[in-house]
Amino acid sequence: MGKLTYGMMMSLDGYLADASSYFEEEVLAFINDESRKLGTEIYGRRMYEEMVYWETYEEQKDGSSERADEFARIWKGYDKLVISSTLERVSSGNTQLVREFRPEEIRQLKAASTKDISVAGPTLAAHAIKAGLVDEYALYSVPVVLGAGNPVFKDLAARLDLDLMEERRFPSGMIFLRYVPRDKGR
Repeated sequence: MGKLTYGMMMSLDGYLADASSYFEEEVLAFINDESRKLGTEIYGRRMYEEMVYWETYEEQKDGSSERADEFARIWKGYDKLVISSTLERVSSGNTQLVREFRPEEIRQLKAASTKDISVAGPTLAAHAIKAGLVDEYALYSVPVVLGAGNPVFKDLAARLDLDLMEERRFPSGMIFLRYVPRDKGR
């Protein structure tokens, strides 16, 4: 059975953050190691539209690193599930489009999966969190304060009590934090 992880890049004040300027080789190597654990990524429309870049990365790249090349290969190998009522079609391999979030289908996916699953995007993750489906939170904290933006945790119905399971600091100032819900904790 695979576990479901909510993973995001966030500012210190909890908003979605572009971490690309912090992607030194050590960070990219860590992200690739984490990515290899996954078999499926679940996206909403906006996050899919950001990530589908990796489908054609090889044609677009200029001056990329070996680690970015590796991430592109890993990403293309995932099964991808896009949950969107507005996206007309998907443009990447191994990708299925469904029109609405159905918790029971995600539970079945977790039960059948031999690898872990990631959900990305705060709106979709809020649905998974409310349904009690998230087993782990993998947060990359970028050393910036944005003051506004799209919150990483939004529309939650209740407080989340979490246990810190792992912490990793990088020379760029980025910090990786892995949490589990207290009721699934240590």
